[in-house]
Amino acid sequence: MTLPSLASSLSDSVTAAAARLGLSELAPQVRRSEHADFQADGVLAAARILRRRPRDVAAEVVAALPADGLVAAAEVAGPGFVNLDLTDRALLAQLADRLAAPRLGVGTPETGVTTVIDYSQPNIAKEMHVGHLRSTIVGDALVRILEHLGGAVVRRNHIGDWGTQFGMLIQHRVEHPEPVDTTDVTTMRRLAALYRRARAKFDADPGFADRARQRVVALQAGDPQTVAAWRDIVAESTRYFTDVYDRLGVRLTDADAVGESAYNAVLPDVAADLERQGVAVTSDGALCVFFDDVRGPDGEPTPLIVRKRDGGFGYAATDLAALRQRVTELRADRLLYVVDARQALHFRMVFDTARRSGWLPPTVPAVHVAFGTVLGPDGRPFKTRAGDTVRLVDLLTEAVDRARDVVAAKNPGLTGAALDERARQVGVGAVKYADLATSRTRDYTYDPQRMLALAGNTGVYLQYAHARIRSILGRAGGAEAAVDPTAALDPAERALILDLDTFADTLTEVVAGYEPHRLCGYLYRLAQTFTTFYEHCPVLRAEAPTRGNRLALCRLTGDTLRTGLELLGIDAPDQL
Repeated sequence: MTLPSLASSLSDSVTAAAARLGLSELAPQVRRSEHADFQADGVLAAARILRRRPRDVAAEVVAALPADGLVAAAEVAGPGFVNLDLTDRALLAQLADRLAAPRLGVGTPETGVTTVIDYSQPNIAKEMHVGHLRSTIVGDALVRILEHLGGAVVRRNHIGDWGTQFGMLIQHRVEHPEPVDTTDVTTMRRLAALYRRARAKFDADPGFADRARQRVVALQAGDPQTVAAWRDIVAESTRYFTDVYDRLGVRLTDADAVGESAYNAVLPDVAADLERQGVAVTSDGALCVFFDDVRGPDGEPTPLIVRKRDGGFGYAATDLAALRQRVTELRADRLLYVVDARQALHFRMVFDTARRSGWLPPTVPAVHVAFGTVLGPDGRPFKTRAGDTVRLVDLLTEAVDRARDVVAAKNPGLTGAALDERARQVGVGAVKYADLATSRTRDYTYDPQRMLALAGNTGVYLQYAHARIRSILGRAGGAEAAVDPTAALDPAERALILDLDTFADTLTEVVAGYEPHRLCGYLYRLAQTFTTFYEHCPVLRAEAPTRGNRLALCRLTGDTLRTGLELLGIDAPDQL
């Protein structure tokens, strides 16, 4: 059960005051304010309905507030707002309750909700590049947060493992065999090089192209030799993907990978069902779904092509088959697709088609969780100096190498495996936080120097704040972090309690918009507020009962930072 926030308790108090006055029209919205602890809105709207002066209504609400020890001061502000300051006792009681509550007072509002989330989506025989970063880590953060809130989450890594490219790859291997050591970490790089050679030969040699197409037919027909070669290629790629996911610290496993090939057998039925219902029609030899409001630059309708004129199936058919299976077999209550924003029209048409066919009920939301592009210093999509796409492994390696210098400078005695592990935690955390801290719909510039800074809105700053808190608690020698509700509070203590109280509400906001950057923003503000508290409020030198209250604040802040970072998939080391 979620521990009620102070804003929720205040809303209840204002609602009770309005009820005593017979003001059923008042629906208070209580939020933090720069002029008081909180501000209650809603009086203006109620006054318009009642045809009364808003400030008069607000004054009556202030006078009717219950004397329950929650509100220390209340006053009318502006045209009809109600400013509210809380008592120190109420703030300290909330601190004690949140410190004692399981899971920092965060409940499980997602209990009973099954979410299928589609993310990462690399292609077999191709190395993961910087373009896979956002899908993978945004998806992973949403998985962690939904699970933390009690939801059942089905992870789906929809990998590209079917199509003409496998005919090219297999045929090239047949004609140019070479030994493959599957334990060699460079195997995937050689496989990617093989793909480039096969592609070039396919484009330049019509005879090879014909043989490659025949190999695709053999694959689809289940030819044992061809299927065995295909499985070897998939296995090589899967081992590589697993290594990248381990480096990133995301929860995707082999069991979560369901490739396009898994739906191959049902694609004819998908097409037939759409045609039978009249959702799809034949146009110029292809089976298409048309939309009244989707047209190309020439004004002609732009269809979703389910089956091509040559009888083959493309991405649309596979995505529709996957969607149908996720609703009917996995019993999804929510579908999330963490995919590049450039695919917005595709998913809009897929979702619309699924709705029209009855495969996607009105009660099941399907959301394209779109994201922007990672840019280089020139403001263009991030590339190497040679103009190639940046490999994700190279990006992570560079970040860890840079982090090693940062960590070594702060810890001259740290060497060997301990230094390597700390550098990994900091480097990978910096990459992930820089991405997640940006609104997912926006592009952002990849800047390793800025993202590893010890100051500013960076993962390193948050990790350092957490480590500093653990150091304070360690130096306290096991002293009890006991809350005394009778003590007076410093303004910096009040501010920290108020920030700590909004953790659960922040997670709710993240899920409402599928926006991990809101959690990043919360954690950064919390770390800043703690820094101000630490500068103004001595902890270990304080006398009782103040010392116990401040240790309690340190403990709750440290636990909140650690939990928040873990929900983002970022390590929170006790030392930095």
